[in-house]
Amino acid sequence: MNSKLVIGISSRALFDLSDSHKIFENEGIEAYRKYQIENENEILEPGDAFNLVTKILNINDFYKSNDRIEVILLSRNTADTGLRVFNSIEAHKLDITRAVFCGGESPYKYVKAFGVDLFLSSSKDDVKMAIENNVPSARIISSKASKKIKVDDTLKIAFDGDSVIFSDESEKVFEKEGLKAFLDNERKKKSMLKAGPFKSFLVELNKLQSELDFGTSPIRTALVTARSAPSHKRVIKTLRKWGVRIDESLFLGGMNKAEFLKSFEADIFFDDQQKNIKDASAKVTSAHVPFGIKNKN
Repeated sequence: MNSKLVIGISSRALFDLSDSHKIFENEGIEAYRKYQIENENEILEPGDAFNLVTKILNINDFYKSNDRIEVILLSRNTADTGLRVFNSIEAHKLDITRAVFCGGESPYKYVKAFGVDLFLSSSKDDVKMAIENNVPSARIISSKASKKIKVDDTLKIAFDGDSVIFSDESEKVFEKEGLKAFLDNERKKKSMLKAGPFKSFLVELNKLQSELDFGTSPIRTALVTARSAPSHKRVIKTLRKWGVRIDESLFLGGMNKAEFLKSFEADIFFDDQQKNIKDASAKVTSAHVPFGIKNKN
């Protein structure tokens, strides 16, 4: 029997709630509540993670049970103000039936109960708490990329390496001792890289890919890293040891990742460094992973 891949998503990541969020920030909760109720039949436009969620849910079409993947709404709204969100889910024909409305509290505390494999939110605090509780999680960054529904049905997910798929052990060496020490460390190290916060999610994606390995897969993954030769060897050997397949591996040696992600047509890109995410978000939907030495401050 197949396990279920569970994605937790916040309402602000799924839909464009920028107008109502401004009201909340400028006028407070009661004005926000009134605005949402008055507009609850106004259908929300797609948000930054809408394409990703649509493509993820469409993968269920390959399964007879039609429930291999589930997306759950985890929202800071109340059920009252969240009615507009559910009306929009129905209008956009998204197969999302489970939800938690936390009335201003963080919904991260429910990710374990739902068995969430990936939590995506616009809230920095919610994401950080989920990461600290060992749930792969990232903050969706407002993107300049088009939010129009893509014609291509293939789900394309791109990951940075260190502090995302792998731990930050190598980044610590680079940060403290520089590039030469980092390269020397990679040459000398015989051990595999340690797992990072997104290893478990990558493994779950690999399970889906192996189940759907009948010609053209509906899922493609990419590793997009600043590493270059010879530091690429340890990465390849670690993935091989884990039994994990990455479809495309880009060792860019410090080059800007944005154009490469655009060429890959990533539906989402995960990186631990704010600068990389800022650059990438101009081209593709991107999400910040608040993990590792680059995020200690």
